[in-house]
Amino acid sequence: MDSELSAINTDYGNWISLFFMKWLYAFCAIIAILNGLQFYFFVFSKPLLAAGGIALFVLFLAFTIYMQLCHNKFSFTNGMLMNKIHKFLVDHLFWNGQGRLLDVGCGTGALSVRCAKRYAQAEILGVDNWGKDWSYGKNQCDTNANAEGIGIRAKFEQGSLVKLVFEDASFDAVVSNFVFHKVRAASDKRQLVREALRVVRKGGSFAFQDMFAQKKYYGNMEDFVEELRKEGITEVHYMHRVENVCGFIPYFVRAPWVLRGVGLLYGVR
Repeated sequence: MDSELSAINTDYGNWISLFFMKWLYAFCAIIAILNGLQFYFFVFSKPLLAAGGIALFVLFLAFTIYMQLCHNKFSFTNGMLMNKIHKFLVDHLFWNGQGRLLDVGCGTGALSVRCAKRYAQAEILGVDNWGKDWSYGKNQCDTNANAEGIGIRAKFEQGSLVKLVFEDASFDAVVSNFVFHKVRAASDKRQLVREALRVVRKGGSFAFQDMFAQKKYYGNMEDFVEELRKEGITEVHYMHRVENVCGFIPYFVRAPWVLRGVGLLYGVR
């Protein structure tokens, strides 16, 4: 059984970033100031305008508070939801931990580190593009891995997820968590899944978690699973709407703009 990630000398970020939250609070403050000015100058002459400004502030403040609650829930140190989601994925990886594991879209290295802790004999490699829109990169992953004491076995590389630089059947296991739908360079998200499967050796294991239940990204997943079987994948399982069946994702987080339409694709190559 793997141990939990450490909160000491590590920074795994948050799916709802602190930067985003700061902008929400700043915008609330701006609206409040404008409302104050509007109330002072127009409350009697333009009461509808003043009422509208107050209503806008209340709505935006409510949304900001809601997002703060989500931020707290996702936190690796408070709500621990991200920890639970990663553990759920790894629990569905049918692998004995012998050999090499690739984490596609490793982000801050949290899933890679969890895999290293679960599989004490494995060699872990995380790959990510770490584009300009992200506030973290390889150095943060290395720092987290070293702080967790698994830096010798967990390495990280920058690279394209559209075309992985690795040869076919290079890894004994491949994982990925909420990454494919974010890759702007690939309009066909199914092809990203196929690319990740390409580097799994025959008989190797895989577990991918993403917004598979959202048809705008993947279409009909039953059809896709059948296609993968016809393409030679030995064993394919698909869990639809994970947020409704896993038992640990609170209802208030399941908003369309937060965590709705999660699917888990796992099996043996």
